[in-house]
Amino acid sequence: MKQSPAESQSPAESRSPAEHPGDADLAPEVIAPPQLGTDARDLPTRAERRRLAEAGRPFIAVAPEKPQGGLRRFLYTATGGVINIGPSQKELQEQELIERIARPLQGSHNTAVLSLKGGIGKTSTTVGIGMTLAHHRGDIPCAIDANPDSGDLVERALGERATQAHQPPSITDLLENLDHVNSLTALQGYLQQAGRLHVLAGEQDPALSDSLTAEEWRRIHAEFAKYYSVVVTDCGTGVTHNAMEGILHTADNIVIAAGFAVSGAQRALQTLNWLANHGYQQLARESIVVITDKERVSDRVDKQAIQESLRGYCGKLVVVPFDRAVVDGDRINLDMLQAETRRAYMNIAAAMVDGYK
Repeated sequence: MKQSPAESQSPAESRSPAEHPGDADLAPEVIAPPQLGTDARDLPTRAERRRLAEAGRPFIAVAPEKPQGGLRRFLYTATGGVINIGPSQKELQEQELIERIARPLQGSHNTAVLSLKGGIGKTSTTVGIGMTLAHHRGDIPCAIDANPDSGDLVERALGERATQAHQPPSITDLLENLDHVNSLTALQGYLQQAGRLHVLAGEQDPALSDSLTAEEWRRIHAEFAKYYSVVVTDCGTGVTHNAMEGILHTADNIVIAAGFAVSGAQRALQTLNWLANHGYQQLARESIVVITDKERVSDRVDKQAIQESLRGYCGKLVVVPFDRAVVDGDRINLDMLQAETRRAYMNIAAAMVDGYK
């Protein structure tokens, strides 16, 4: 009788090893791919799957970062990295500030630093935050001295000796030749370099220092906006001199310098009120008020009360502590500043970059 194909197969060919374990040696070895979660008890529940998806749980645990100072750093170094309890809370906060300062930006942004009273830390603040930006950002920032009263921005950035050796080109020199400046190389011919911070000196001739107009400022700002993502402008004392209209219209945000003396605090409030009453409500509302503790004040001055009176009128308030490396009037060097002073400048710089849309 003719057999069907199924009947013609041998027993070893027609039966699988799984069905007949005793015949396994008669069949070729078959290696199946590994099966995950074949046991229902091993499968995560729907709630567990959702929790893991939302948490974005990594496959590899991230080792704690290397501590930068203190006992944590000592233990890390002494044990060759075997004991690593990670950075302190203060170090983590500082790293967060650095990440905010270093945020990539689109286009060019300008921060104006101004006050109604001289000698309360306006220029030192400009240089301090400019140096901080230069230290932590990948791009190169620029600081411009638009002070109509013979500003000393370059001296605070480079030091008195460096500026005495030669008279740097000023903002007036650049303006006179602006039509011939058609590249970054040409523009940098008018700038001084303080490390990674580029600085344009202010006009020193009293007869010319107050001649910069709002339209001339717009031309200068437009040229810098082609090459620099962050520009910090030292505006000088007051808010009504010729160039201020142009500076305020091109500013993304402002820093207002103040002091712990009663007059310094009152003038900061006057500045905020003037801005709010002249069409700059948003700049006033989002302003960064910086109180520089430049000199010892009488015990009768309530520093906390001054801070509270200003805090309600601005977006952020930062206190720069008393630091001889700031008040001596010479070059601002980040390495010479106290740790708390450096952190204050980092707070200001981070708040500035946060305000760039």
